[in-house]
Amino acid sequence: MSRGFSIGVVGGGASAVCLIDALARAQGEPGSITVFEPSANLWRGRAYQTDTETLKVNATPDDMSVRAGDHAHFERWLETRDRIVGVRDGVDRWSGARFAPRTVYGEYLEQSAYAALGDLRRQGWQVHLVGEAVTSATRLTDRVVLRTGAGRARAFDYVVLCVGGDSPKDVYGLTGAPGFVGDPYPIADKLRTIESRDHVAIIGSGLTAVDIILSLAAQGHQGKISLLSRRGVLPGVRQKPVPFELRHFTSERIKSIAEQRRELTIDDISAVLRAEFRDSGADLDGVVEEIIRVDLEDPLDRLRRQIDEVDSPHMGLRILQRAVPETGPDVWPVLREEEKVQVLRTHYRTIMSLCCPMPPGSAGVLLELVEESQLAIHPGLQDISAGEDGGFEVLTAMGETFVADKVISAVNASEGKIPTSALPLVTTLMRSGAASRHPHGGLHLARATSRLTVNGRPDPRLYGLGNIAAGSLFFTFGVPSLVDRSMDIVGSILEHAETVTSARAEAVPVSV
Repeated sequence: MSRGFSIGVVGGGASAVCLIDALARAQGEPGSITVFEPSANLWRGRAYQTDTETLKVNATPDDMSVRAGDHAHFERWLETRDRIVGVRDGVDRWSGARFAPRTVYGEYLEQSAYAALGDLRRQGWQVHLVGEAVTSATRLTDRVVLRTGAGRARAFDYVVLCVGGDSPKDVYGLTGAPGFVGDPYPIADKLRTIESRDHVAIIGSGLTAVDIILSLAAQGHQGKISLLSRRGVLPGVRQKPVPFELRHFTSERIKSIAEQRRELTIDDISAVLRAEFRDSGADLDGVVEEIIRVDLEDPLDRLRRQIDEVDSPHMGLRILQRAVPETGPDVWPVLREEEKVQVLRTHYRTIMSLCCPMPPGSAGVLLELVEESQLAIHPGLQDISAGEDGGFEVLTAMGETFVADKVISAVNASEGKIPTSALPLVTTLMRSGAASRHPHGGLHLARATSRLTVNGRPDPRLYGLGNIAAGSLFFTFGVPSLVDRSMDIVGSILEHAETVTSARAEAVPVSV
């Protein structure tokens, strides 16, 4: 029987690894932790499962550490691995920066998780891994009961929802059609059905689409590749890293301003950003223009220009790419509602394309394929339908039609959408009044603690981490954000547990 409190973690992907590492570092009173993960990708999640090494992490090692306050944690792990395997892979030929294969990052997540669990065991914690899906939850007075599909029930003092994201959407109802691939991962398996001269159409133009194109190129695909989307916006191209620290647009500064007023406007945020840009000698107006011109500039012209700007000395985009994931979660909850709606409707996907850029090497491969007339980008996608005699008929807004042999969906699920696999669990929480849906996606959470909230009241027993917080926070899926929120959650749990323990001690009558 554990001497301390118990924590149930629903989901065993990257967010759970960050949480467990934060808990191990906190050195709190030992209790028990149970992780529920039904898939074979424990600790790796869907994004970092075992796959081809063609797929790269789209950030440098210092942005991928699961260890709070230690940006070099992943980099040191990579250096150790390099010495063992004798290969230093993932170095970008355009920028010299390193973008590790995603399957290698999955190894790092696995080893970090088991190392943290080992630390917890040495501290006296009980650790349990359950390979079952949680299908329902019941909020009792001081506990949360989780039930799995197998019918087993376990009660916990605290529960953290780390349910991850969803698989691609089948927007055009192609499921079941011969030649349609609804979920491209793991790519090494899913592309085996593609013949070398097939005309492959890819729905979507984000990072998943880039993964598919790079993998087709790596396996020597000779047929045409058509990239289909409504806007034709590719991910931005990451510039060569330049070390710097935010001085104005920090969480501490935003929290300080928020203490003085209930809501902030975009003008308030812009004033802080302008100070950041001014002190760095950067041009904020240039970044604003970059955001506005996305739908006005030809996608290939934008790709060429951004490749040419990989070594740019201008810091504007680098500041934006640091500020959004680091400070965005603190800005979003205090921004006026009407301005949140404006950002989501008008600029969200553009900002994400700039703040989640692809490595320059990936962009270079895309451009080479375009110049060889193998890859074509088709914005204005209207419809795709399965042909009666096989193949797929594609229709664009310009009236262009053509036939593809195979279609692969790279359409990401809406940010903040509750994953299909987690819907039964989340539905039971909402029906019982223990959770509430956020109008912008995910669940209502408290900014400072990531506690689930209902009617503005935070629940000290229930927490959300990752995409499930997308409506309440902003940029919830990057590793730096997961690390920061994990620290918030662990701190909140330990503080509440200490308060409960003290209250119980005071309630015990003293024998004379």
